[in-house]
Amino acid sequence: MEPFTPTRRARLSDYDLDIPVNLIAQYPHPKRDRCKLMVVDRARNQTSNHRFDDLLQFLSPGDVLVLNNTQVYPARIMAHKVGTDAPLEMLLLRELNRDLWEVLVRPSRKIRIGNTLYLNKDITCEVVDSTSSGSRIIQFDSPRMPLHDYIDKHGISPLPPYIKREAEPADKLNYQTVYASKRGAIAAPTAGLHFTTKLLKKIEQAGVELAYITLHIGIGTFRPVRVEDITRHQMHGEYYGIDNLTADKINRARRDGHRVLAVGTSAARAMETVALNNGDVIAGTGWTDKFIYPPYRFKTVDGLLTNFHQPKSTLILLVSAFAGHDLIMDSYHQAIREKYRFFSYGDAMLIL
Repeated sequence: MEPFTPTRRARLSDYDLDIPVNLIAQYPHPKRDRCKLMVVDRARNQTSNHRFDDLLQFLSPGDVLVLNNTQVYPARIMAHKVGTDAPLEMLLLRELNRDLWEVLVRPSRKIRIGNTLYLNKDITCEVVDSTSSGSRIIQFDSPRMPLHDYIDKHGISPLPPYIKREAEPADKLNYQTVYASKRGAIAAPTAGLHFTTKLLKKIEQAGVELAYITLHIGIGTFRPVRVEDITRHQMHGEYYGIDNLTADKINRARRDGHRVLAVGTSAARAMETVALNNGDVIAGTGWTDKFIYPPYRFKTVDGLLTNFHQPKSTLILLVSAFAGHDLIMDSYHQAIREKYRFFSYGDAMLIL
């Protein structure tokens, strides 16, 4: 089948719609693989409603399912400024070097270069720089406890702002895929949250290959698009890694006429970052600021498993590039009528 290429819609307002507040999932489904699954058929321009554990009936032997194995760390920690008792919230965006981090601090207006902050009596840090995007570069000093140990013990799950509750201990497990193995994300690859180890085993037993890539989801995935002309939006860089085994599986499947399906927009972005014009991917590591929006011809991805995303976001732009603006908007309106649950802890969509 020829790659699907939708027509250009470059205005941000074209990707707006009203999501009822009661459909924004505040908690995950009690059973990961029992959520709803909408299947979107691009060739027939139609949708159908299923349950997530029906996924296998839409896969074929020889297909490759590419999953993002990034692991979310509890990136929110509390701190204080030396000389004050006012609490600060720090969102640890990424580690640049040993104990040197890019951090979002709230409230940020009083945090300047040279300020000293502390987490507890043993761990202090100094603000050494700031960035054009408003974050701070902070050097931590934790002589008595490795900083990562402190983060794991005292950090809070970095739930998205549309989840209107405080993070709970269960979120450290729920906001994590069952196959997460590469620490480095501040947000989960949410399409993968629906898989259980049992379902993954059934998929493999049916002859579908599993392949793992890494894309550490950072603030760039969730930064709002603030320009009406979407071509002017700039993505924040995110680290990716694709090893030789995964590249070989993808390239062999394509040569043999099988499909490559991305689990999540992050997996799709990683593959398309390293894709050649013939659809083969090149193993390697690096940073990607690839921004996918209509029109875009996908080189490697034949199918996309994803969640229902925020309007006017880079994520809904990517799925619109894959399935077309009109079909995605129609699918979202149908999901509202059918009372699908939206966003990170919500239901799933399979686009074929």
